[in-house]
Amino acid sequence: MHGSRVSNGMSDSEETQLEARLAEQEAFEPPAEFVEQANVSDPSIYEEFEVEWPDCWERAADLLEWETDYDEVLVDDDEPFYEWFVGGELNASHNCLDRHLDSRGDELAIRWEGELGDTREFTYEELHREVNEFAAALRELGVEEDDVVTMYMPMIPELPVAMLACARIGAPHSVVFAGFSADALATRMNAADSEFLVTCDGYYRRGDALDHLSKADDGLDGVDHGTTTVVVDRLGDDHDHDHDLGDDQLDYDDLVADHAGAEVEPVTRDAEDMLFLMYTSGTTGKPKGVKHTTGGYLSYVSWTSHAVLDVKPDDTYWCAADIGWITGHSYIVYGPLALGTTTVMYEGTPDYPDKDRLWDIVESYGVNQLYTAPTAIRAFMKWGAEYPDRHDLSSLRLLGTVGEPINPKAWKWYYKHIGDESCPVVDTWWQTETGGMMITTLPGIGEMKPGAAGPPLPGVDAAVVDGDGEAVSPGEAGYLVVDRPWPGMLRTLYRNDERFVEEYWEAYSDPDADEWVYFPEDGAKIDEDGYITILGRVDDVINVSGHRLGTMEIESAVVDVEGVAEAAAVGGDHEMKGEAVYAYVILEDGYEESEEMRDRVVEGVEEAIGPIARPEEVVFTPELPKTRSGKIMRRLLEDIANGDELGNTSTLRNPDIVEDIETKVAGD
Repeated sequence: MHGSRVSNGMSDSEETQLEARLAEQEAFEPPAEFVEQANVSDPSIYEEFEVEWPDCWERAADLLEWETDYDEVLVDDDEPFYEWFVGGELNASHNCLDRHLDSRGDELAIRWEGELGDTREFTYEELHREVNEFAAALRELGVEEDDVVTMYMPMIPELPVAMLACARIGAPHSVVFAGFSADALATRMNAADSEFLVTCDGYYRRGDALDHLSKADDGLDGVDHGTTTVVVDRLGDDHDHDHDLGDDQLDYDDLVADHAGAEVEPVTRDAEDMLFLMYTSGTTGKPKGVKHTTGGYLSYVSWTSHAVLDVKPDDTYWCAADIGWITGHSYIVYGPLALGTTTVMYEGTPDYPDKDRLWDIVESYGVNQLYTAPTAIRAFMKWGAEYPDRHDLSSLRLLGTVGEPINPKAWKWYYKHIGDESCPVVDTWWQTETGGMMITTLPGIGEMKPGAAGPPLPGVDAAVVDGDGEAVSPGEAGYLVVDRPWPGMLRTLYRNDERFVEEYWEAYSDPDADEWVYFPEDGAKIDEDGYITILGRVDDVINVSGHRLGTMEIESAVVDVEGVAEAAAVGGDHEMKGEAVYAYVILEDGYEESEEMRDRVVEGVEEAIGPIARPEEVVFTPELPKTRSGKIMRRLLEDIANGDELGNTSTLRNPDIVEDIETKVAGD
């Protein structure tokens, strides 16, 4: 078996020597066998993209089928509101479906596995048919071009069907992660003025049927305009949730059946027309509506899927993320399907019914690429190599990580026990706003350095600078910046151009000199070879298992709990999640610290945001450390959460409270 092949025939001492070699090795060359077949293997691509920029991005656009050719690759007359492939027209649904029908109509587009082991498969022909039928149904419901359709769904096939149906008729979609709360759904629907919702009755987690429709209904109660809802029957009769659809709620299966055989001509979309909205946490309590467009985004995710993930049409490719986040949009749906490959979807958790569930899927489906989060890899390490060792993983050709930095130890475990030292590992840095990967090695070219994401991709001009915008020396910590636009970039924040400029461009740009620099609010360092290591967020965002959560949003949820006067939320190191939420809470007079109060705070956060934001620790304190101007010193609270040595407290108006909080946390 693939997972145990490393140690076959080895003595204990030889195995120990192998572990020692891996532990000491700081760089790994891509396997020669991989390089020979890689989509991109010529190192000159870096120089070519530099010389040809921005026309180099025609290579990305050439991966698509355009209804009308574009006139210009990049128009930068109104920086930082860049436009890509100007004059070009296309449709994303056509590019992911119709153009593959002649050559791959009978080949699988989606392989889906439910948590209970049920499976569904869609060929490109079958997926095309269902997308057309649901597109026709949406039109009949009144969805018009440029209407925003919200989707509040777990990992079921109807989610990509709905996304592609919307793209087909020119209606942007806004997917809300199914784990988010009812309030989060209402907030996003109100912000987008979305009058249409696609959701489902429920889904499975660890064998239990969860009632999702009640949560969706609660969210709709908070929407300040009329809505029409389509409900997918995921659970069937195998559940205890009794729902009668309301007058404004329609059954998905009935709608599709009513439009059986319907064909909807893809709507011609300008390259700069919006494809989707994705709301992401920011430094204020209000989520940001990140706007991605059709031509630039689709080109970029197609090219990065091709060049970084080495996706080919005959592959079975698996991004083990959730479509409710940008990773799933780019690398479960749009990138893989635009390239005509088979993309795998899984509904459940990696440890149900046992801790080898992912490896069983890899073996059963013959997965060629696995793209997952460091959080999951740390869990796999903790569970032990015996779980992957049960399975033949020899179909794997490439491994990838996404969502947060991966430490060298986890990287090497992944490389050895999952990849058998024969699969390159691409450690990718990017974010919702970038649309696709920005910093990583090209697996057919560059050596891999565990812990470092890699150099910027060809055509991407990223650097690490100090607070004055000057380049730092190799090994020094600084701030990551991107000096040039790229096709997959967000165009703006929905209905908030001012916040777009302020949040992403003001820190290091010089508009008077016509110099615009994108600041993703991540710390980083760079080595002498140009490899960038991401150090984490520098803003008020906590990265829990690769999911960005705004501290302001969490604090607002805590303060909404009866009896809470003030709160501060910070991120603390966590072995499995990377970061976990620590909530420091001041109670109102008349309320006392208790387990009941702690539980109410946790429940308040879960109800307002979702279980993903559940505080790891709730620390009650009579005061919070504040500067003389009244600003909470979250840095000190982070130090306490991590057990680090405390920094300077002399600027505080209440320095004694820091020691009190530290003592209390240590005592807990």
